[in-house]
Amino acid sequence: MREYLLVLFVAMATTFLLTGVARKIALRYGAVAKVRARDVHKVPIPYFGGVSILAGLIAGYAVASSLPFLGDSLQVAHDARAILIGGVVICAVGVIDDLYELDPITKLAGMVLAVGVMIVQGIQLYWLPLPGGVISPPPAQLAVITAGILLVSTNAVNFIDGLDGLAAGVTTIGATAFFIYSYVLNVVQNLDRATTSALITVALAGACLGFLPHNFFPARVFMGDSGALLIGLMLTASTISLTGQMDPNAVPYEVGGSSLLPALLPLVLPIAVLALPALDLTMAYVRRTKAGRSPFAADKMHLHHRLMQRGHSHRRAVLLMYLWTALIAYGVVVLGLILSWWTALLVLAITVTAILLTTGLPHRAAKPLAKV
Repeated sequence: MREYLLVLFVAMATTFLLTGVARKIALRYGAVAKVRARDVHKVPIPYFGGVSILAGLIAGYAVASSLPFLGDSLQVAHDARAILIGGVVICAVGVIDDLYELDPITKLAGMVLAVGVMIVQGIQLYWLPLPGGVISPPPAQLAVITAGILLVSTNAVNFIDGLDGLAAGVTTIGATAFFIYSYVLNVVQNLDRATTSALITVALAGACLGFLPHNFFPARVFMGDSGALLIGLMLTASTISLTGQMDPNAVPYEVGGSSLLPALLPLVLPIAVLALPALDLTMAYVRRTKAGRSPFAADKMHLHHRLMQRGHSHRRAVLLMYLWTALIAYGVVVLGLILSWWTALLVLAITVTAILLTTGLPHRAAKPLAKV
């Protein structure tokens, strides 16, 4: 655990220190978010926060490689390196988009390239945990499923990057939730505690925490597509990598028993972590296609925009999104690892609280947001 904490602090410190540098570079080359009708910010904000997040991830990996515990695992080193190479590719695509505003097809091609780089290096699903037991489809089919999951998840995180600190905070919560699950499960089942999923998620959490002081409302820098695409890909790829290092038979399956949910968590938790981004993505797709518009056509009807329409302030809308993300992600982990009446009651109580805070009357009058 101490080595993981060191990785977290190194990633956090590196990102925090380099974000100011990235901001200056963005201003120098004109990579700024101009104020558009659908945007919430009132003045142009520089991009390139994703570059400093990537630097934090690389620094965390470099430190982990030199440590006696994490550095001794060849598979962790290989898989983490493969994931980071894909991260470099997608961050580069995002940087180009932040500078020149790529069209949706070109951007999608860049995402496919980043995902392909990971898959050819072995980052993919190797088995699927289902209620009846583990199934292992042919590798080609699993590669296609993996690519689909990575692409959808990456875009889902990108879709919620609409308020200051939202994407970074949601990703921090999701990354820490999966790290806790991965680490605790390995301890309980007496498995190897050095895993790629734990390393990447703890480094990702650290990098996002280091970025948040610069990005929380009022933001001085945006992560841009170079960051939103990166953190979405890193979060999902790290969870997928667990199936390549975890023996599916290590967790017993008892259909209807208490061990079923922990066995399903490698499949369920990535969905839970990205539940809000995935819901937002689905709603946007249905909304836009139903109106005869392109699914990639931006609007001001995302979940966070709807919260502000109800009268919640910018900061409160972000904190509510944090609350719901934490409730879903940590709720799944807690119920999966410690299923009892008191954990169920705790999750229920927090759910009721979240509903009341979300639907209750805010402290200021609602201001309508114009639909674009």
